[in-house]
Amino acid sequence: MSKPVVSAHFASRKPSDVRLAQMKYDERKVKPQEVINVGIGNVSLPTNPAMQKRMFELDAPESPFSKGVIRYTGTAGTPECQEAFKNILRCQGYDTSKLHVAVTDGGSSGMELLLVGVCGPAGTGEQPLMMIDPAYTNYISFAERIGRKTVSVKRHMGEDGKFNLPEMDKIEEAIKKHNPGALLVIPYDNPTGQLYSFEMMKELAELCVKYNMWMISDEAYRELYYDKNKDLISIWNISDAEVPGIEGRRISLDTASKVWNACGLRIGALITDNEEFYDRAVAEYTANLCANAIGQYIFGALAHQTKEEIAAWAKEIREYYEELIMKVYNGLKEQEPKLIVSSPDASIYSVIDVRNVVKPGFDCIDFVLYCAQEGSAVIDGVETTLLVAPMRGFYENVAGEYNPGTTQFRISYVETPEKMAKVPELFVKLLRQYEAQRA
Repeated sequence: MSKPVVSAHFASRKPSDVRLAQMKYDERKVKPQEVINVGIGNVSLPTNPAMQKRMFELDAPESPFSKGVIRYTGTAGTPECQEAFKNILRCQGYDTSKLHVAVTDGGSSGMELLLVGVCGPAGTGEQPLMMIDPAYTNYISFAERIGRKTVSVKRHMGEDGKFNLPEMDKIEEAIKKHNPGALLVIPYDNPTGQLYSFEMMKELAELCVKYNMWMISDEAYRELYYDKNKDLISIWNISDAEVPGIEGRRISLDTASKVWNACGLRIGALITDNEEFYDRAVAEYTANLCANAIGQYIFGALAHQTKEEIAAWAKEIREYYEELIMKVYNGLKEQEPKLIVSSPDASIYSVIDVRNVVKPGFDCIDFVLYCAQEGSAVIDGVETTLLVAPMRGFYENVAGEYNPGTTQFRISYVETPEKMAKVPELFVKLLRQYEAQRA
């Protein structure tokens, strides 16, 4: 008897490179004593105290869940949760009087929704999303899921660990060639840790106006930057006063996941100054009904925080990550000076490039699978392995072109400081073991 067949799309799907190591490690028959997982940006810090209070007191008299009833909210989110996103922006110095907030089930749902809203019809390849590679892999995955197209311009990782944008005229050439519907920027960049400058954001905004594109800014890591001489950067820094015509084409993605240490809460937002885009986005999202009602209530606590409270929280989180990142950065360079490690400027990630260390034919996927499925090293007397994310999937794969991610890995600063301190020695030991067996 014949069996039903999955769709061609399902048949073609492979696990996200970000989740690959964890999935393969779970299948491992004999596991080492310890695993350090820095492949996924799964923040392990406690969330904000105001959010914790609501989370621990869902049965309090003032809670909408005190009687055990959990109803749908409005599709665009509760007014309080919408206000929480606006309040954060206001406390950071931005004018929110003309902004519209659509609350989504995590930033991921927001990504998928905006792709539908800014790209051409499904299956046509018209008006693709233009990204700056390497870029967060989920944009590519969601675009493939809904039949939209992405195109990219590539950054290059120099020997100094800096990722450099191509010249603006090269970006402009790519825009003319592909006619994108929108340009995506990640100012506090995932995966590279690059911090965009205001001037860079302004120049990209000028191109968006010139070629009538939406400008999308993924601001999941806003406030997480480590140069005390720099100011906060956002798409909301850029108005018609700086770039005439930019207003009405600005969209940002926000989330509870990173700055607020609430990855599993699954609360995100699409924020825009274009009323028609907002109305259409909400209309499209009615099919999803609404975002997580309990998550909205917990995140809604931030609607009542003061400017001083928001600033104090951001400072605490920033200082925590800066210390962690610098220790790992310096540790990697001490363990193996030939490693290229991305400049520790922003977000909660570093990219490690092993191109100066490994033999020809090296493939980042194979090394990730080695660590997950069989590799281990003794660190402080404990047999340990390391899970990292291969960078190959963060770049657009173009037939006939070498993928720079082939020798690169992303690490996330999500484990405890004690575990993160082991990463440099563990990474280098595993890499040397793997290279020795390839001889």
